[in-house]
Amino acid sequence: MSPKEPRPLLIAPLLEHPAPEPTEASAPKSSVVLSTRMRFARNLAKFPFPGWAKEAQRRDVFAACVSSIAGAKEMKKGISGEMSDITDLEKQILFERHLISRDLMGMKAGSGFVISRDQACAVMINEEDHLRIQVIKPGFNFRRVWTAINSIDTQLEENLDFAFSPTLGYLTACPTNVGTGLRASAMMHLPALVIAGQMDKVVRAVNQLGIAVRGLFGEGSDATGSIFQISNQTTLGESEEEILKRLTAVLNTVIEQESNMREHLLEKEPAKIFDKIGRAYGILRGAYVLSSSEAMNTLSLVRLGVDMQMLPAELRPAVDRLFMECQPGHIQYAAKRSIDSGERDVLRAALLRSEFEKVAPPTFTTHHDTNPNDTTER
Repeated sequence: MSPKEPRPLLIAPLLEHPAPEPTEASAPKSSVVLSTRMRFARNLAKFPFPGWAKEAQRRDVFAACVSSIAGAKEMKKGISGEMSDITDLEKQILFERHLISRDLMGMKAGSGFVISRDQACAVMINEEDHLRIQVIKPGFNFRRVWTAINSIDTQLEENLDFAFSPTLGYLTACPTNVGTGLRASAMMHLPALVIAGQMDKVVRAVNQLGIAVRGLFGEGSDATGSIFQISNQTTLGESEEEILKRLTAVLNTVIEQESNMREHLLEKEPAKIFDKIGRAYGILRGAYVLSSSEAMNTLSLVRLGVDMQMLPAELRPAVDRLFMECQPGHIQYAAKRSIDSGERDVLRAALLRSEFEKVAPPTFTTHHDTNPNDTTER
């Protein structure tokens, strides 16, 4: 390899396939919930938390954890690496796929990841805690996610001595994670509540119930594309079953509010909805420069058009895939060369034009069933 030739990306095995779509045909049907995620925070008993550990200790933790994680049946044929061994572009792509956190992106020696080949399971090592075990599945299905993450956790506990208190539960670097160490969340598409200006009201209401609402990429991020992460805030004093039961009840209520608002807007302000969806369709068909934010917001409105039966249902998987593929890192990777933000905006627009050039215009009518009864999990 010549000095100027870039090395193969460590995460290349993941990029051989298209970005994983949040929804799939076999997932529980929901026009509102894109995906369900669970995350366990775990620490090794005989080592200081990552923030207090010396580099040699972090490397020892990394080595021990990678070995154990790679042996889990769900993680076989996956990839692993240290943050110091991957490029900034690789970090950005993994972040955009929700496989690593923004905090882990800035870490180096002794911090890293193990990711399953299908990208449903990911483990961050030496971020805030020694281990952040994560499982993401399409649709609204906590049972399926729980089965997978509990299996991985059980396998790891056979080989690793986790820090655990009989009175407090699992010990973590942040007090809000002590106890079960469980954070469960749903990625929700809530365009009607955003259009109606009701999201602030929803956020205040769920916060009072101990539930957090964040943007597309978690804490501190914007809800671009009207996509929100809704999760439990505390893990101490409740069992995993109690946390999931409480969160599921809140999520079902939010789904109902979003569905009702879609019906309300279509009945009371149809021209407003038609105009937004029609303009979004036109932009995606004809724009030559698109920022990631504008792309996300127009894709969101087109997805709403699909949910309202104004556009074909088979368009939904493509829109969900494009939510990810129009992110800066993915556009940069597709270009196969170094480009600036202006060039990214041009390439993003070209990608979306090519995807929508054969999509027929939306069909507008005021009579649609926008409140399916099969979106809730019980």
